[in-house]
Amino acid sequence: MNTYTIKVITGSVREGRFAHKAAQWITHELNKNESVTAEVIDLLEYEMPFFNAPISPMMKSEPYTNENVERFTEKIGEADAFVMISPEYNASTSAVLKNAIDWVGKEWNNKPVAFVSYGAVGGARAISHLRHITNNLQMTPVSKAVTIPGAQFFPVLFGQADINELFVDIQKPADEMIQQLLWYTKVLKTARDTI
Repeated sequence: MNTYTIKVITGSVREGRFAHKAAQWITHELNKNESVTAEVIDLLEYEMPFFNAPISPMMKSEPYTNENVERFTEKIGEADAFVMISPEYNASTSAVLKNAIDWVGKEWNNKPVAFVSYGAVGGARAISHLRHITNNLQMTPVSKAVTIPGAQFFPVLFGQADINELFVDIQKPADEMIQQLLWYTKVLKTARDTI
């Protein structure tokens, strides 16, 4: 049986962030599939400078001099697919996630990506921007996503609700997203391996 490596990227480094809780949960859900090895890439552990490379990462031929950027790029290269966990800040994704995306080039290409986002209106605008960004990187964003509105995640964040109840509420869209992501993961890995 083929196995697939899925990296779940935590797109927030704020203290008390909800993104890390969501990343751990979706990683657990992904790992219920025996053909999947999923792991969290926590951007808190990859402190990267603002993107300032002299050439596009798509044309990079040498390793990065910044150790964290190089480690992050290697992790991305290992993956067959991704789930990006993003807060919605000012109707877009977080700067730290966008910066991390910008540091990487060909390692993103021809791989599927799914999104879990949260915000006052469920993070839908962050997902919309991430779809454009990942399309430009020759990735395949899946249509299914998990959006968590403020009415659900704020009470959890402030200790007024049980996070497990929230996860029960979003289980169905998460299952649908995972199923679609796995389909694209298998198809695109087969294509990458044969072309």
